[in-house]
Parts: sequence; C-alpha cells; structure tokens
Amino acid sequence: MSLPPEKASELKQIIHNHLIKMNIHAKIRDVLAETVREDLDPGHSSLSEEDFLRALQCRGIVDDVMKDLHFSKVSSGKSSCFDRKCLTPTNMDPARRYLYLQVLGGKAFLEHLQEPEPLPGQVCSTFTLYLHFRNQRFHSKPVPCACEPDLQEGFLLEIHREGLGDGSKMADATTMLSICDPVHLVLIKRDTSSETTLVSSYFLDWRTVLSSPSGKTSVAVELLGVGSECKVTAGVLNMSLDLYPPLSEILSPDIITTQQSLERQKTAEKERLFLVYAKQWWREFLEIRQANQSKLVKIFAQDENGVNRPVCSYVRVLRAGRLLESPRQAARFVSLLGLEKAPVVGGGGAGKQEQWCSLLAFLCRNKGDCEDHATLLCSLLLGFGLDAYVCVGTKPKSLAHTWVMTRGTDSTITFWESLTAHRYLHQAIDPDAPPLAPQPRPSYPYRTIGCVFNHRSFLANCQPSDAVELCSFDFHNQSQWKAMSEEAVGSVCSPGSTTSLPPLPPLCGPSLEPSAASNQLELELRYLVVEHRKDLGLATVWDDHLSYVLSSALAAYELERCTGTSCGNEEFQDAVRRAVPDGHTFKGFPIHFLHHNARRAFATCLRSPFCDEIVCCRGDHVRLAVRVRVFAYPESACAVWVMFACKYRSVL
Repeated sequence: MSLPPEKASELKQIIHNHLIKMNIHAKIRDVLAETVREDLDPGHSSLSEEDFLRALQCRGIVDDVMKDLHFSKVSSGKSSCFDRKCLTPTNMDPARRYLYLQVLGGKAFLEHLQEPEPLPGQVCSTFTLYLHFRNQRFHSKPVPCACEPDLQEGFLLEIHREGLGDGSKMADATTMLSICDPVHLVLIKRDTSSETTLVSSYFLDWRTVLSSPSGKTSVAVELLGVGSECKVTAGVLNMSLDLYPPLSEILSPDIITTQQSLERQKTAEKERLFLVYAKQWWREFLEIRQANQSKLVKIFAQDENGVNRPVCSYVRVLRAGRLLESPRQAARFVSLLGLEKAPVVGGGGAGKQEQWCSLLAFLCRNKGDCEDHATLLCSLLLGFGLDAYVCVGTKPKSLAHTWVMTRGTDSTITFWESLTAHRYLHQAIDPDAPPLAPQPRPSYPYRTIGCVFNHRSFLANCQPSDAVELCSFDFHNQSQWKAMSEEAVGSVCSPGSTTSLPPLPPLCGPSLEPSAASNQLELELRYLVVEHRKDLGLATVWDDHLSYVLSSALAAYELERCTGTSCGNEEFQDAVRRAVPDGHTFKGFPIHFLHHNARRAFATCLRSPFCDEIVCCRGDHVRLAVRVRVFAYPESACAVWVMFACKYRSVL
C-alpha cells in the first residue's frame, strides 16, 4: 500500500529516531571492524554489502531492531490505527478526539462449525469486516471463515464536532453524548470463486465508553443474519472501545441510558405519526378511483435487517467528489455492480424475498437487486443536480421493477435503466388522437408505473391508466399524481431526522490499479489459450503488434457504454487492415465482464462458437492475439473488456 509523502517522511523520522535511541551506529561500526578483522584474508580486496548484511543478521542486530520497533496496523480510510501501548501515536492530531475500535476475534459462527482448517496456501472462503462512521470508511484484512474466525483488527475513528467553526475543536463528553451516529458494521463472506454474501449488518452504539473511568470498555456484539434470517444469530464479535485522549470528566451510565431512551422515543413518535399520516393518505388515494387498488404503490420497504422503512429514506443526495465526472459515468458505475435477488429459503415461493439494502451493505457486497441499483443511481443523479426520481412499476410479463427518471427544465422526461445504464426518452401517446394519426413508439422496456419518489417527494399515479406510454409526468397536476406532504416525508427521511436512519457512507476510490490488472489478466489468458491449444495438438504463435492494435477498440467500447456515442471505429479498422497482410483473414471477438477472474472469463468465452473458432483456429500461418483492458470505477467495480483475435492465410 502506498503512503502519502507526508506519512512516508513521518515514518522515516520514527525509524531514524529509534535507530539513534538504540545507538545503532556504534553497533554497526563494531560489527564492521570485527568482520574485517576476522573474515577477510589478504587475498580479499573488499567487503561486499551481502557479507556485511549477513554479519549483522548473524550477530542478531537486525532482530534486535525489529523486536523493539512497533508499527501500527493501518486500515483503509482517513484515519489509521494505533497500538494502545503507544500513548502518543504519530498519526493522531493531539487536538482531536478519537475512538479506537478493536476487533478481538469472533466466535459462535455455527454455520462454519464443520469448516476444515485451511492448509497453507490453500484458497478458502474468507470474512471481511467493513466499517463506516461519520464519513470514514474502513475494512479489515480477509480472514478464513471458521466457527471462531481470527478477526484481529483495530480502527481509529475520528470524533469531530459538526458546528460551524467547531471542526478543529476537541469533542467533550457532552458533545459526544449528542452524537447519535452509530458505527455501521457489515460482515461480508467471499467464497473461493470471489462471490460475495452479506452475512450481517449491525449498528453499534459506541457511547457506552463515555461512562468508563479508564476510557476503555469491552463489548460482545451479537451479529444477526439478514433477510429471512434476520432473527437468527450469525455469530459474535468481541470488541474493545477506547477513547483517546481519555475524558477528564466521565458521564454516569444513567445519563447515557436516558439519552438513548429519549432518542428512541423521539424516533418512535415520528415514525408513529408518519404511519398514521400514510394510512390516511392511502385511504384517500384508494377513494379516487377503483383501479388504484391494483397499482404498484410502495410506501414502505424492508431493509436487510427486516426493518420497515419509508422508501424515500433509501434515497439521499450523494456527491462522488472526483470519483465520477458526469451523470452518465455515474449510470455506468451503477450498472457495473452485480445483480442478485435476495435468496429465499425453500426457493419455491411465488414471490421474491423483500430486501432493500442500506447503501453500505450494497457497496460492500458489490451487488444487489434492481431496487438497490435504482436508489443508488437516483442518489448520484441528485448529487449532480438533476431532478431525479425512482420509479416503481412493471416490465413485460407483469414483473415488478424499479428504474430512475429525470425531469428536464423543458419538461423532457428521461428514463435511466440502472442495470444497463441505457437511457430512454419518454414521449406520451395521446389516447384521444385519431386512429390514423402518427404516434411515438416507445423504446423503453417498462409497461406500468405506480409511483415515483426521491429523498423529499412521494407521488402516486392516479391517472386512469398506469401504462407508462400513456402517462403524463406533470407532478403539479393533482388530478394525475397524488403527492405526500413533503413535511411528512422529511420528518422521517431527511438526514438526522431519526436515529433509525442508516448514515450515508461516502464512495471509496477504485480498489484496482487498471494497468497492472490488465497485464495480469492478459498474461493469464495467454497461458490458458496456450494450454487449451496444446490439448488439441496445436502450436500457438502470438502477434504482439496485433494485440496492441486491439486496444483502441476496447477503449471505444467502454467510451460508448459511458457516453452512448461511438467513436474511433475508423482508426481501428484502418490499423487492422495494415496489420493483416493481403491474402489473410482476420477474425475478432470482443466480450465484456464484471470480474477479472481469468478462468471464469475463459470458460465463458469458449461457450461462444465465435470465440471457440478463434481460439482453436487451424490453418496456414495462424497468428493469435488477445488484449485486455480493465477500467476501474469507485468501490471494487470494474469493467473488463477482452478481445480475442486471429489472422491466417486464406487457402482456397
């Protein structure tokens, strides 16, 4: 992991000070003199660096240095971790308050009771713990899945004040008591084929540490399952919470309990009032016309913990900083996150399992259902300043679906499919037009629409027909759309309105280095092609220049997915014509993946008869080429383009 320049110089200074403290220079001089005296005969002209390093190791100098030199564990995020034995960690601002959360191992993960001990070097399923606290995100190192997983990790969380001009002031006990933001813990399991599973999502109230005289407390966190298993214990994590610097005045446990109780009562009252309002609003909606009973109007949705939340609370204004440059790039990013419907125990149910994920759980798992994609895309489009809404309706065959809609200042309606990043312009059909009058033909795959919502608004479709092609999207027309009160929606959905709302995590930068990932995957695919052809009794000769020429096509494919416009095709065709001699035939096969697993990609490619024909090409003067381009996006999302090609002399 690379360090910023200021951290690198800081680390060098720590090591330098430690070496001076050990009087290392005197020890080195003694070893050097002894080595020259003992190990050199008159025939040697000089002492090599390797000889001297070996002498230092033999005399235990290197071991002594490393034994006394303690480094902190470092986790991804703004802050770093520190060792409690080190009371003045160098990566901490002495004017700030920090919470050191240490994970001390897990137990009672009974699903892995029969899990065998992994052999050294063996690929096995792993657990990774993700954290989010007040705009700071961290994750642990992956550890093998076990009944008692060895999750040993520390995270340094900064507790900052939020008042104007208070960002640099240290938070006192009273200020911290009023900070109701929990530490959101998400445990992810990754199997041997890199498939991820959400194990648990837990909100930890850390404020019990404010009543500890030592500024340190231990807690056993019982992690519950998700979805249909949200009432079943998944496992237990042992943790310790440590405030740094310690409080000069601690709080009584009764004060903390009272504060938490008041927050719960306030939240419960707001949710009760909203539920009363929503029931009344729903009765009024049904009284408008009989057909409204069959429309898909969704006011509440269950999250991964089985908690019913207003759908508007799943959408927030999300700005991606420098990570995403445009709304269309945001749509491309969301489409690269995998699609997976919530699993249903038994599998034979008529409907799918209800599960809308909190944003952190969705991002950490790197996949989710269409609702998760739509709410994330809507949040990002709102961050880019668009008037965006999530649409709830159906696709062909009456399959429930969600997608995103934006309204332009000129009343233009655009649909965004969050699973593919495709955009569709909506033009309403006039049902009262003469039979022979030309009508627009819809290009979008949506059939009906029951309601739309974002972080501030919820509107139900009360038009005579809920067919998308017949709908008007004039939200100010109360005869067409029945809106909820924005004040009522804001009372339970606006940031900070209730303590039950999960905090909004920031997006993290790409976890891949594109060039290195592209080179590695290309080398692995070349090896697999050579081995596959060897099994067929065929030799393999690579054309490196042709492989390089394929790069421009892959870049153009990704650009087209991002912007919707195609460019560079003329240059690519011209370069291929120059690279393929007269009398030769060229064949190419591009394919797109959301992962960078070489064996999975190669197996998928061979299932295509076109690719199999290229890889297994027989003929005169056959030359093969393969090119890989990995495009990294925020989180661990990536677009992987692979093109196989061959050229050979045509024989009539």
